[in-house]
Amino acid sequence: MTTAFQFALFALIATSFLLVVGVPVAFASPGGWSDNKNIVFSGASLWIGLVFLVGIPNSFIS
Repeated sequence: MTTAFQFALFALIATSFLLVVGVPVAFASPGGWSDNKNIVFSGASLWIGLVFLVGIPNSFIS
């Protein structure tokens, strides 16, 4: 259980870092937003899912 929690937490941190770097790049590049809109929305959806995936077990661990 702890290993799965740690993996989910690492995935949340990695996804957050990728979104912090990737979203401004998508907005700044010419035509980038229209080309990368689905990737940004998929990343945001993954991030929201990971927040719940980490948050629910964290309430039991702490």
